[in-house]
Amino acid sequence: MTNTLYYGDNLHVLREHIADESVDLVYLDPPFNSNANYNILFKGPEGGQSESQIEAFEDTWHWNESAESAFDEVMRSGNTDAFTLLRAMREFLGDNDMMAYLAMMAVRLIELHRVLKPTGSLYLHCDPTASHYLKLLLDGVFGPENFRNEITWRRYSRPKGSQFKARRFGRSTDIILFYGKSEDADFDLGAVRVPLGDDELAARYNREDENGRYCSGPILRSEGMGPRPNLVYEYNGFTPGPAGWRMTKEKLKALDERGDLYWSGTGNPRRKVRPGDEAYAVLDNLWDDVPALEAHAKERLGYPTQKPLALLERIIAASSNEGDVVLDPFCGCGTAVHAAQKLGRQWIGIDVTHLAIGLIEKRMSEAFPGLEFEVKGRPQSLQSAQDLAKRDKHQFELWALSVVDADPWKGGRKGADTGIDGIIWFKPDGKKTEKAIVEVKGGGVGPKDIGRLAQVMERENAKIGVFLTANLPTRAMERDAAAVGIWTNKYTGRQHARLQIITLAELFQNKRPDIPWIDTSVARKAKREDTKKQGKLL
Repeated sequence: MTNTLYYGDNLHVLREHIADESVDLVYLDPPFNSNANYNILFKGPEGGQSESQIEAFEDTWHWNESAESAFDEVMRSGNTDAFTLLRAMREFLGDNDMMAYLAMMAVRLIELHRVLKPTGSLYLHCDPTASHYLKLLLDGVFGPENFRNEITWRRYSRPKGSQFKARRFGRSTDIILFYGKSEDADFDLGAVRVPLGDDELAARYNREDENGRYCSGPILRSEGMGPRPNLVYEYNGFTPGPAGWRMTKEKLKALDERGDLYWSGTGNPRRKVRPGDEAYAVLDNLWDDVPALEAHAKERLGYPTQKPLALLERIIAASSNEGDVVLDPFCGCGTAVHAAQKLGRQWIGIDVTHLAIGLIEKRMSEAFPGLEFEVKGRPQSLQSAQDLAKRDKHQFELWALSVVDADPWKGGRKGADTGIDGIIWFKPDGKKTEKAIVEVKGGGVGPKDIGRLAQVMERENAKIGVFLTANLPTRAMERDAAAVGIWTNKYTGRQHARLQIITLAELFQNKRPDIPWIDTSVARKAKREDTKKQGKLL
């Protein structure tokens, strides 16, 4: 697996591109908040909001046909526990924004469970608005026995909230729900240590001498530990009981020479324990040592919900090994993939807007010069489609063909340009198979392109040609396309322009080729009939 960023809806990407049990760790921070502005994550170059992201978030979190469809998909998923919980929530909440969010999340959590390895873990980051509902869904998908922790991350030392007539306490924490896929997820989280803070250091090492802070520790073995004759010896006039010293005479002498042996008021020897490597604490589920990013932090990228790199490094270090695969299906500005790369993991990031993908590309290239990774996926807006056309001509062609239900020429493999990018198969009479030739252009276009497509149509005996272009056609192009003529379906009497020009903008306005009847079920048979002819062209 290579490091990859995907454009598009993470549900589609998970289903189409991520294999079963191929991921070691999932971190997700799905956006949800009652304040609509929370979900406007980016603005375009002219200050306008990202069209695709507004659609994705505003439409996604309202109860509509998409939410109903997600609910039905959970019903048909075979996960009875998850659907039982989701149905109960719907009865309680009704068809509202929260229920839409939970339906959309449920179907995605089922997919995330599928792609996790048996040894894998999932961390879901959320705020208290929906954390209690999400925990129930996770219990349904992963099983309550695989719940590990509810981690509380204290983002702010000064809680946010109104100072006047407050009806609730200030909010300063997020919740991170931690689940394993199975009992095989057996990372030793007790080995995750965090350094002590200044106050903790002062409390634990509460004495001080010329060499610094220390605390008093035993140097004699307790009687309950049993006799150790080899550790019973005289030092500075003191001989311990049968249990002996805690170290050999040579080590005790070295300890004394460092100034770390002293005698108590009762005349008993004691050890001065310095902070050193012992100045740490075992990590628990209250994380108050990783502050949120300040407004002017060097790490900040202008992304409102950006999480600190240290937070993701902790999660990834705790629940994965070098070389493991980390997946973030709502990758935003890329903090999770940045932390994964830094710690030597492989990674997959998914986001619905090219603005996020572009930001991550810049971030990763600057942080890791020379790093290679792939960018794949389906644009969700005109701007992101234009960006893909500039970035990767081949991927742009494949995306545009998929929008008009065309089969890529030669299966989409790169090769010599034959004037055909794709084919739409159709049956005008329900029996005989005909084809429309599709050509895709992401760059500059002119009348010669129309003339060339017309020639290909005649060569291939295609009834219709479709010219998909990222740029607006010229008047001369429109004139030449009209000159190719009209094709009349003698079975229906309908007339269809033989050479049709469709722009990217029109695709996003749901304009599609005027084809009598698209029937992809006959594509395989038609391809077999054309195999010999295609071979001659190559």
